[in-house]
Amino acid sequence: MAKHITAYGAKAIKKVRKKTPPKTEQMPGPTENPATNLMMVDVAIRAGSYIARRSLEKGMLRGRYGKDTAREIVQNKTLGQTLVSFGLAKLATKNLPGALLVGGGAVVKSLYDRRRSRLAQRREGDRDLIEQAHRGDD
Repeated sequence: MAKHITAYGAKAIKKVRKKTPPKTEQMPGPTENPATNLMMVDVAIRAGSYIARRSLEKGMLRGRYGKDTAREIVQNKTLGQTLVSFGLAKLATKNLPGALLVGGGAVVKSLYDRRRSRLAQRREGDRDLIEQAHRGDD
């Protein structure tokens, strides 16, 4: 039985080797190690995404709260807020049911907010964000 498994494993390895593209001498990137190059690209993309997200968040808040308060609001996000945002984004991008669940939740929240008066919504949002901006002052 063990010989059969070993033989099967060798056949599988040979199949994979046949399907792999021929190696090229020209590997794009700063090093010859493809794993290192992939890691560097991943870091660059994540850093760019982080910078873009922060800029968009501040830009959205700047018109209503001013430059300094908008910066403080974004800087004082709690770990919980960050984890919830990350988790929802991850869930929404993994598969269609996750995207439907997150999208459906956003629609339900929007409909709930629309049922409340505009003034009450603004007051609640302003109160939460101003508290968040001044959280770092303590």
